[in-house]
This record gives sequence, C-alpha cells and structure tokens, in this order.
Amino acid sequence: MARIPILRFGNLAGSARHLNLTTYFPALTLEGLARGVDNLRHDVYLSPRFCEITRNHVARRIAQHGNVTDLLTSEPAPRRGVGLQRAGTPEEKQGLGDFQKALADLLLEALNRAKERENLCVDLLARLAVLKFLRLELGGQFAEVLERCRTVQKKAEVLRLQNALQIREQVGALLVGKRRVLRRVGQELFESLRDVEKQHLSRMRRSLFGDSANTSYDLFMNRLVFTDDGRDDYLNAEHYVMLGNRESDADRFATMREIACSFLVTAEVAGDDDLVLDGILSAPENAQELVAGGAPEESSPRGKSQRALLEGWLDLLESAKVMDYVVASYEAVPLLAEYCPPLNAQQLKNALISRPERSRVEKLIADHGRLSAASLNNAARRVSNLRQADRAKIAGRFLADFMRYHRDLRRLEALNSALDTVNLASSERVRQMSALNGLLYEFVLPDEHRPAEEKIVRHVIIKADIRDSTRLTRALSERGLNPASHFTLNFYDPVNKLLASYGATKVFIEGDAIILALLEREGESNFIVSRACLLAREIHNIVRAHNENSRQAGLPGLELGIGIAYQEASPTYLVDGGTRIMISDALNESDRLSACSRIARRVMPLGGPFSVYLFQLAGADELEGIDDAPVLYNVGGIQLSTTAFARLQQEISLREAQEMRLPRLWENEPVRLFSGLAALPGGSFRPIVIREGRVPVMNLRNLSLMGWSNTPYYEVCTNAAVHHYLEEKGLGAAAAGV
Repeated sequence: MARIPILRFGNLAGSARHLNLTTYFPALTLEGLARGVDNLRHDVYLSPRFCEITRNHVARRIAQHGNVTDLLTSEPAPRRGVGLQRAGTPEEKQGLGDFQKALADLLLEALNRAKERENLCVDLLARLAVLKFLRLELGGQFAEVLERCRTVQKKAEVLRLQNALQIREQVGALLVGKRRVLRRVGQELFESLRDVEKQHLSRMRRSLFGDSANTSYDLFMNRLVFTDDGRDDYLNAEHYVMLGNRESDADRFATMREIACSFLVTAEVAGDDDLVLDGILSAPENAQELVAGGAPEESSPRGKSQRALLEGWLDLLESAKVMDYVVASYEAVPLLAEYCPPLNAQQLKNALISRPERSRVEKLIADHGRLSAASLNNAARRVSNLRQADRAKIAGRFLADFMRYHRDLRRLEALNSALDTVNLASSERVRQMSALNGLLYEFVLPDEHRPAEEKIVRHVIIKADIRDSTRLTRALSERGLNPASHFTLNFYDPVNKLLASYGATKVFIEGDAIILALLEREGESNFIVSRACLLAREIHNIVRAHNENSRQAGLPGLELGIGIAYQEASPTYLVDGGTRIMISDALNESDRLSACSRIARRVMPLGGPFSVYLFQLAGADELEGIDDAPVLYNVGGIQLSTTAFARLQQEISLREAQEMRLPRLWENEPVRLFSGLAALPGGSFRPIVIREGRVPVMNLRNLSLMGWSNTPYYEVCTNAAVHHYLEEKGLGAAAAGV
C-alpha cells in the first residue's frame, strides 16, 4: 500500500539505525481443555452466589450513576432484581466489598483448580468466563433497572402523583445517558478486576506457576474490555487520546495508523510488511525509543537521532494536516467536565480548531444559559498559538499514547476472539449434559463445593523430636523442677496453638516427640508439603524464642530435630475402641529424618548456616559398594524427604540460586539452594528456602573426607542469614516482588 512520505526531512534511516525496537502480538490460546457439548466452545458453570452478588452490585451501580436510586429503593425487586440502597450508605459500601471478596475467592479457587490440573489455561478460562458474565450483566441489569423505573413511572402517571413529571424526566435521562452510565460502571468493574489481580491473584499465580505465568494476563488489564469496539470518546480522552469517529474525520484511527506506519517505513525501522508494522505499533515502549516521549536529550548521539526522528514525525503530522486535531484532543480533556453535556466530546474538540464550528458551539452554550464560553475560547487560543517546541512535545506524547491505544485495541481483539470460545452454561439441561460427559468446568466459591467423599489422596507427616530429653528430665528433677510442665509450656502448648492455622492434626505424642499430619482430600489443593515446611519452621522459631526466655530465667533450653515425610497415598487406620490409630510408611520415615546419631553429634561442629548433615562412614580402603545407611546429624534442623521435595516442586515454583558463597563444612561441598513462596490458608505468603546437599563418604578411622556419593538430602533452612543472603543477591522470594 502507498505510504505518506515525510516531506521536509526525507530519509531518516540514519537516525533510526541504532535504535532497538520490539514487536508485540497479543494472543490468548486455551490448550489442553475439553470442548463442550457443542464441540465448539468450552462449557463453564459459575458460582450461583457469585452471580447473584454480581447482579446486585451491577444494578446498584447503574442505579446510582443513572440517578434513579430513589425511584427503586421502595419498589419491590423483580425476580432477578435487587433491593437498592441510597448511594454512599454503609450498605452500598458493603455491596462493593462483598463483590470484590466474592470475585477474589472465585478466581483464587480457579487458580487452585488450575494447579491441581497443572494447566494454567484452566485459570484463563475462568477469567474469560467471569469477564463474559460481567459484560452480559452490564447490558442485562441496565435493561432491568430501566424496566423497573418505567414501572414506577407508569404507576405515578396512573395515580397522577405530583412528582410524575419529575419521574418521567429521570427515566428519560437514564435512557439518554445509557452510554455514560455503562461506561462508568464498566470502569468500576475494571478497577475491581485490577485490584483483585494486584492484591490477591498475581502473588498466588507466581507462587504456583512462577514468573513465566504472566504472559496472557496483560490482556485482562485493559481499560477497553467493557467497551463495544474500543472506541469511546470520553474513555479515550481520559486514558489514551481522542480520535475521530466518522469516515470524514481527518484524525480517525485508520488514518492515524497509516501516518504512523509511513513514519516507520520512511525511517526504515521496518519494511512495508503490515504485520510487522502492527507488531511495532503494539509495543508502546517503541515510542520512547524513537522520539524519547517528545523530549530527547540531545547531548548524546542517541538523543540527536531521536530529535531528528521527532522533527520528522511532527513534519509528517503537519503535512497530513492532523497536528491541530492532536493538539485539540489534549486541550479538550479538561473541558469535558464543564461542557459535556450538553456538547459531545467531538463537537468540543472540533470547536477548538474550526471557527465556524466554534460559533455553533458558542450558540449552544448560550442557549443552555448556565455555561460560559470563556474556557472554550481560552483553549482555542492555546491551540492556535502553540509554539513549535511545544507542538513537538505533544507530537512525541501522541505517538506514545497512540501506540498504547493501538496495543489495547489489539489486546481487545484477541480477548474477544477468546471469549467466543466460552459458553456460560446457564441452561440446566446443557449443564447436566456437559457434566455427565466430563466436559463442564465448574468455578464456584469455597463453600459451594458439592459434597464429596472424604477420601484422602495424599498426606504429610511431621515429627518434632526433643534431643536428649532423658538428660534434660534428670537435670530438671535434680533441681527440684517439674520436667512435664517445662516441656508443656515450652513445646507442646505452643505447637498445639499452631495446628488450626496450618490445617494440621495431631496424630499422637510419642514420649518426647509430637507427630503431626496434614491430609489432602480428593478435589482439594491444600499444598500440604509447602504448609508442612512453614509449620515446621514456625515450630522451630517458637521453640527458639522460648529457649531465650528459659536461658534468661536460668532454665535449660530445648533442642529439636524435625523430619517431614510425604506419601502419595492415604494412610490406613486401625480402630481401637473409639480411637483411630494411623498406619503409614511416612510415620517411619519421619522418625528416621528427625533422628540424630550420637556419633554424628560428637564429630560434627556446631554453628554455621545449616543444621542437617548426612555422611557415610567407610574403611580407609572402601569407597565403592557401601551399603550401610548414612549417619544423620540433625540438631535444630528440619530434614525433608526426597519424595516430599519432589512434591514441593509440583506445589510451588522453586527458583534455584546459581551461586552460593555461604560457609560450608568442606571447601568443595556440593550445595544447591532453592527458594520460593508458599501460601498460608489466610492468604498471606511466606518464603521457603530448601538446601540440597550430597552425602560425603568419610574414613571411619580418621574421619577424613574420601569423596561424595550421589545421594541427595534436603533441609528446610531456618537460619535467617540464608534468607537474607538470597534476598541480597536477588535470588530469594522477596526479589520476586513480594
């Protein structure tokens, strides 16, 4: 296609030669999801309670922005309608809170479902379904509110009430202001979606799927999602730039895009391939790269190139006779609140450029009576008298705003295409048929899950064992102190208080040890290993704090060894009268993991950043074929089984630190650190750091290092210095933005 040439500055390829431009092509694909009963779309069933809360909220906002709340507060609600409160009341604010909470709960459940299936597209499908429902309810609830208002109007006219004329005017204003009302409510819904994403979803998604999970979610953070075609004068004026709408408008989108493409082709930053040009225009950061936002720093060769490109861009806008429209589109923004209505935004913009149009607008303003044309005339003078330097700045700003708008239009197109593949199964027959064939995706609130069998599919066992309890008991007794109360106050009671917060249960107390269990039932995603790691670390921290108090009081402290074992199966139970007794291989494994060898206690040094070590003892002539079990050192540490670590990698995204310069027992000791974020039931997040070590083989005679086995072992790090080190190096959970 023919391009508009840059007249004054000719070929700008030399100026653009060293610039780095990117391309962006928004897309959203749903992979690995079953098609619904029509073999075309994905069937989705949304929470009935969420739908009802949303309908109530949308209807309230429509009534408020349409100034008809007073007509409906005493009118009985129809079958699908709502009772409305006056704007600003506590009930109104509570309605917004209820909507946002239900929205957050529903989408968090969708994330958990996606993690359960190991398919992020399940969550994307939930997002699309919620957005489609919100769009439908915007139009549907407006129609319902309007119908109720008309019912009130007819009743007032039949009864010949004094305020019948006022009611008629209110209903008429609601109908005339439909676009304005839907725009405002749509933007409020968008802001709610954005707030829920920022406050709840982004961190949870990063915890479950890592940083690579964010590529498609930008499509939802688009202010155009609740517009029909992305062309709304008031929304564009406030957040992008207001372009013309009619075919005859010089500044309509298609014309401005053609001018921008001509600029890119003339500068030789792209060929004449429209697809490549579209990708460049959809990356707003390219505007900064090309023209530095309208204010290049000319002290560098790069800045001089950007200045030349900016002058060329301005020259192209001037030669196409659209620069005055660009300036007027920005000058019109502060005037919208004063003049619209009775004017519309395009009238106002054109009046700043055209004297005949301004005369017509001034007459409309005069007819209105309560408005003055002073602000309009002042703005028109600024448009006509703008200095060349200021016009260049506005040209640079316009390029950035146009590219942002171009990108969001393309995102809207990609989103609309994906929305066409979603079927909200509102029909009970379709829902039953889809569910019967295993094709239905249900996204409901936590308390709406259908009753399921209490089938446990996997479990974790934590054993926290007190070291040298016999010696400690004897020492306390010799001083005339009560060992039982010492253990209870400093260990058993504090641990018991933690269990409910982590969804853990006490299996039993075994002498000086507590055995705990975290159970995961079918259909749940409890992240039991990550929670077990957090619970074990909190047990360690609480005991350490109690030890400090004990030392200040002259009492001995407690030393713990904790083991965490995981089993991909349900435990079995024996029943002894009314008591259930758990049987599980994880019980035996947690016992081994929490133990500490007396030999290891004698030979291993205390201190350092780590508290768990395994090593193999061998004769001086033996290095291969060693069958004896490794000797375990675990004092104040938390050892994680190999299967538990593998499950943890599935539950949350773990990031490996590539370099590690913390102190080690041996100079060449192989150590790997993994860090990630785990969610607590209340919605907060805690960092987890896991150390992977290798079992050294040591000479039984002189305890010298002979080599390293291939056997790994895992420790949940409790030393704050390890967490601080990773954060300082930008490798910890805090560096991920939480």
